[in-house]
Amino acid sequence: MKIITLRDGKERSLLRRHPWVFQGSIANGKADAGETVRVQASDGRFLAWAAYSPSSMIRVRAWSFDEAERIDAAFFERRIAAALALRARLAVASDGVRLIHGEADGLPGLIVDRYGDTLSVQFLSAGTERWKKTLTELLVKLTGASRLYERSDSGVRGLEGLEPATGWLHGDGDTAVSIHEHGWQLTLDVAQGHKTGYYLDQRDNRKRFADWVRQFGSQSVLNCYSYTGGFSVAALAGGAQEVISVDSSAAALQRASAHVTLNGFDAARHQAIDADVNGTLRQLLKDGRRFDAIVLDPPKFAPTAAHADRASRAYKDINRLALKLLSPGGLLLTFSCSGGIGAELFHKIVAGAGMDAEVNGYLIARLEAAPDHPTTIAFPEGEYLKGLAIVQC
Repeated sequence: MKIITLRDGKERSLLRRHPWVFQGSIANGKADAGETVRVQASDGRFLAWAAYSPSSMIRVRAWSFDEAERIDAAFFERRIAAALALRARLAVASDGVRLIHGEADGLPGLIVDRYGDTLSVQFLSAGTERWKKTLTELLVKLTGASRLYERSDSGVRGLEGLEPATGWLHGDGDTAVSIHEHGWQLTLDVAQGHKTGYYLDQRDNRKRFADWVRQFGSQSVLNCYSYTGGFSVAALAGGAQEVISVDSSAAALQRASAHVTLNGFDAARHQAIDADVNGTLRQLLKDGRRFDAIVLDPPKFAPTAAHADRASRAYKDINRLALKLLSPGGLLLTFSCSGGIGAELFHKIVAGAGMDAEVNGYLIARLEAAPDHPTTIAFPEGEYLKGLAIVQC
């Protein structure tokens, strides 16, 4: 077993059971990509068993903090079984479920989403890449899924020195699948859709939005960065009579319109606009439009804290425009999925947008990812999605 020794004082994060060790914390030692290593403090104390990544700034990702544990197929079977047991207890109201959420489930770099009988999997670290065959076999065995599609095409793999990889690892067939969510039917493509195919993390927020649209009697709804229209379907389910979906992907908007009719709603109540969101918000404001409810669910503006300043300006601008477009008493759901923007900073950004728009609002809820995307005490970085539900004063 190869040994990685940390610099004096750099063992604190592992003692807190945080799974990452950065390049600058390592005094000596190296290994092959994904190889299991013993990580020890400068005085030789055992800290963790981990996967080594020679290309990444995150040089080591911990598998286990138990010195007696062996990192083998049985270890991965136990970890996967524990993750599946948690999801079973959560009783998710959908057959689209995040089964494994990387570090939160003790499997750094492994993302597994289940869409009906199909698994869509991302192997995003050198460690998971090295164990890919074993992990694939165990996932099929423990879930009973008939098919497993690899979606290891995230840019994160490049940071690990890994090439993109996609395709069927078990089973085959059409990559288009259907799921049910809170009684709605949705479709996706595991080969072409964003992430693993869909944004399961917003599942419960979509249901809450439908309930709020009904509660506040919102008749006109603007869904920005709508993707395939999950929040648009929710708005229609809540009784909205006019829903506008705005996105820069014609293919996503086509699927959004299909979801409207698939769920039995009048297509005349939905309009899809293929355009830049920022420009559309400005044009709608110029046209004198107002909306009873607006959703802002943009892509990741700040992947790291280094991008926070530029991203803050972008978030502030779209929130300022949205707040000015709200009718009196209107509802705004606004989100950030940027790891470089914390919840406190995001709140301050939206507060600044309110000042610039010269409006105030009641914060009726703080929003986060659905519980099958868990955050652990030891790994707060896992709390990537944050949102605010605001009713204009």
